[in-house]
Amino acid sequence: MRIPRFYCANLTASTTTMILPDDVFRHAIQVLRMKPGALLSLFDGQGLEYQVQLEQVDRRQASVVLQHPVVTDNESSLDILLMQGISRGERMDYAIQKAVELGVKRIMPIITERCNVQLSGDRAEKRLKHWQGVIISACEQSGRQFLPELLPVTTLDESLSHCSDACKVVLAPDAQQSFSSLQKAHQLALLIGPEGGLSDEEVSQAVEAGFIGISLGPRILRTETASAAALAMVQAGWGDIG
Repeated sequence: MRIPRFYCANLTASTTTMILPDDVFRHAIQVLRMKPGALLSLFDGQGLEYQVQLEQVDRRQASVVLQHPVVTDNESSLDILLMQGISRGERMDYAIQKAVELGVKRIMPIITERCNVQLSGDRAEKRLKHWQGVIISACEQSGRQFLPELLPVTTLDESLSHCSDACKVVLAPDAQQSFSSLQKAHQLALLIGPEGGLSDEEVSQAVEAGFIGISLGPRILRTETASAAALAMVQAGWGDIG
């Protein structure tokens, strides 16, 4: 039986017992109904993970005893930056979730011409907090010990001018090249449009900035499908899938 995993930012190896954070308490005790003696794993998102055992459970808090560290070597050998055009609601959540499962190191939400979501100020901060929660949940599920970095919401112009990755790719349905035609690289930036895709002008702008136009095939994919498909292809050809 798989031991439930939970993100715990204040996990430390310098103590043998600790109180569960409120969000972990709610999930483990109030949702999963875990009892004293049950085992779970806590990870800090920076590479530290421990198997722990529930020791004492009260109405409002629970304590655990750290048993032994968990060592997992499942981070991708590729350094992938996903530059994802912002889509609405569950589509953006899905794209981020699958990107984490597929091993990306960094995620940059991009404002493009066809974005249907207006983000600025407090609204942007709320969405970033929500997306951070999606990243955490995906790490808990997929067994990753390192949280991918969620970068600030950025305009397309700003993102193109600051992208220095070794291989830079933009998905474009009319492109003539495929991933199989590219030279393998350790570092990759992948630019994907929102619902409705990138405009022709934006694709041209990306190409002028050094991005290579790539097509995923004859069918037009939704943005969240395109993101997952492209990352799976990269990992199968260059990384650790397959």
